Amino acid sequence: MASPTPQLEPRLGLLSSTTIVIGSMIGSGIFIVSADIARQVDSPGLLIAAWVFTALLTMMAALSYGELAAMMPQAGGQYVYLREAFGPLAGFLFGWTMFLVIQTGTIAAVAVAFAKFAGVFFPWIAADNQLLPFVNTQQTVAISIVLLLTWVNTRGIGLGALVQNVFTVAKTGALLGLVVLGLVLGRNEAAVAANFTNFWGDGVSGWLVIKLVGVALVGSLFSSDAWNNVTFTAGEIKNPQRNVPLSLVLGVGIVSLLYIACNLVYLNVLPLEAIKTAPQDRVATLVVSQFMGNGAAQIMAVAIMISTFGCVNGLILAGARVFYAMALDGLFFKSVAKLNPVTKAPVMSLVLQCLWTCLLTLTGRYGDLLDYVIFAVLLFYMLTIAGIFVLRRTRPNVPRPYKAWGYPILPAAYILLAGLVEILLLLYKPAYTWPGLIIVLMGIPVFFAWRTRAV
Repeated sequence: MASPTPQLEPRLGLLSSTTIVIGSMIGSGIFIVSADIARQVDSPGLLIAAWVFTALLTMMAALSYGELAAMMPQAGGQYVYLREAFGPLAGFLFGWTMFLVIQTGTIAAVAVAFAKFAGVFFPWIAADNQLLPFVNTQQTVAISIVLLLTWVNTRGIGLGALVQNVFTVAKTGALLGLVVLGLVLGRNEAAVAANFTNFWGDGVSGWLVIKLVGVALVGSLFSSDAWNNVTFTAGEIKNPQRNVPLSLVLGVGIVSLLYIACNLVYLNVLPLEAIKTAPQDRVATLVVSQFMGNGAAQIMAVAIMISTFGCVNGLILAGARVFYAMALDGLFFKSVAKLNPVTKAPVMSLVLQCLWTCLLTLTGRYGDLLDYVIFAVLLFYMLTIAGIFVLRRTRPNVPRPYKAWGYPILPAAYILLAGLVEILLLLYKPAYTWPGLIIVLMGIPVFFAWRTRAV
C-alpha cells in the first residue's frame, strides 16, 4: 500500500501568524529611508504625511485581504486569490514576479543589509574586500545568512516560526525602545522649534503636495511591504478563517504605529536638515548618537542586525509556500510540489528560492531590481483587492467568515488611491515603473510555454 502524500500541517497560532506579518515588514528601511523621503518632500509635515498615508493605504489593503484570506485559507495566499478571481495567468504572473524579483530580491537586499551592519563590529566584512574575484566578504556573509535560514526552515514550520517569534519580539522591543528613549532623553528644543514651528514647509500646496508625497512614497511603501506574506502560509495556520485576517490587522497596525512614532522621534531629536543629510542615510543611528554618544553606531547595528535577521527568516518561510502552490497547479517544477515526509516542509521550493536569492546577491543588482518592482507590487495589490468585487459577483454563495470592512467603499478607495500613486510614478519616476511592468509581462510567454510541457 502506497504511503499517503505528505500534507501541510496547521501548527501556527495567532501569535506566530502575527509575528510573520510584523517580522516580514520590519527590515532596515525604517532606520534609513526617512532621509530620502525628507530630501524629496523638504517638509517635516509632509515627511509625516508620507508615513501616515502609507499606514492608511496598507491598513486598507489588510482589511480588504481579510475577506479573501478567510474565504480561501490555502497555501499560496495571494497567488490563490488572483488565480481564483482572474484565472491561472494572473496567478502565475504574480508568482513569476515574486520568484524572479520581489521575494528573492528582497531577501537578498535585507541579507546584505545584515552584512553591512555586521561590518560595524567586523570591519573585514565590506563590499570592497574581495574574497574571490566574483564575491566580496559582505556578499559571503549575506549568502551565509540565507543558507542558514533556509536550512532552518527545511526543518519544519515549527522551528521557522520559533525563530520568527524570538526575533520579531526582539526587533519590536528595539523599535519601541528607540521611540521611548527618543522622546524621554532625546528631545532637542532647537529641533522641535525648527520642525514644528514651520511644520508644513514653505507654503507648498495643491497638486504639488500630492506629487511630492506620491513620488516620495516609494521608500515608505517598500519599508511597509511584505505584510501579505502571512497569507502564503495560510495552509499551516490554525483556524485560518479567524487568525489570518486578525493577524493582518494586528501586524499592520502595530508596525504602522511604530513607524509613525519613529519619524516623530526623528523630528523631536533632529532638525529636518540633519535628517536629510544623515551620513549614509542612517537617520536612526544619528538620532541615537544624540543621547547615547559614541556607542550609537554599535547599538543601532545590533538592532538592525536583529531586525534584518528576523525579516530574512520570515520572507524565506513564507515565500516558499507560493512556489509550492504554483507547482501543485503545474505552473512550476513538479519537484517543488513535494513536501518532506518528516518535517512537512516544501524543501525543494526553499532550495530553489535560496539558489536564486544567492545568485541575485552575487550579481549585486538586486537593489536596482527592487527599485523597479514597487510599481508591480502595487499593481498586484490593486488586482487582488479588485478580486473581492469579482468573487462577490461570480461566487456569491461561497462562505465568507470575514467580510471586507467598509465594502465596497474602502476596497474601492484603496484601488483609487493606489492607482493615483501608480500614475504619479509613471509620470514622475518612469525609471521605477516601466522596467517592473516589463518584468511582469515577460512572464506571459513563459506561462504559455510552461502549460504546453511538463517540467
